[in-house]
Amino acid sequence: MLVNVSYNNKEQRSAIDTAVGKPFTLIDRLKLVGVGSPKLLIRSSSKEIDSLLLLDNNENSCNIELRPKGLILRFRSLLETFALVIPYYKLTLFKGKSDTYSVHFDHHKVEVSAQSKPVHAFFKKVQHQKAESTKDYL
Repeated sequence: MLVNVSYNNKEQRSAIDTAVGKPFTLIDRLKLVGVGSPKLLIRSSSKEIDSLLLLDNNENSCNIELRPKGLILRFRSLLETFALVIPYYKLTLFKGKSDTYSVHFDHHKVEVSAQSKPVHAFFKKVQHQKAESTKDYL
């Protein structure tokens, strides 16, 4: 689900927590050696996200937060913060030829540039978390 998370809304926060789980505890964050991505530059996106990103002239960037049952991809447009809430069972990742990763969820797509080793390491962590989360369903 694509939501505007700029304002404190209890119903929206509980819907996000239901979809992808509550944030990791401090101990779990230390075990995972962090749950947030470095700054990711957006190369392309689906129409709905692209229409939001075109509203301003700033650099199109995002970050990803891992949650126990999914991840949250956040980006800014104008003065608003938007979040793409993705449960692991609906997440599809593709690695492109030219150091790009493509994150797909239903009809949404975000392709990010991966020019550094920390970005590659983070996406390996995402794949590992997805495998750990969905192994009970197999």
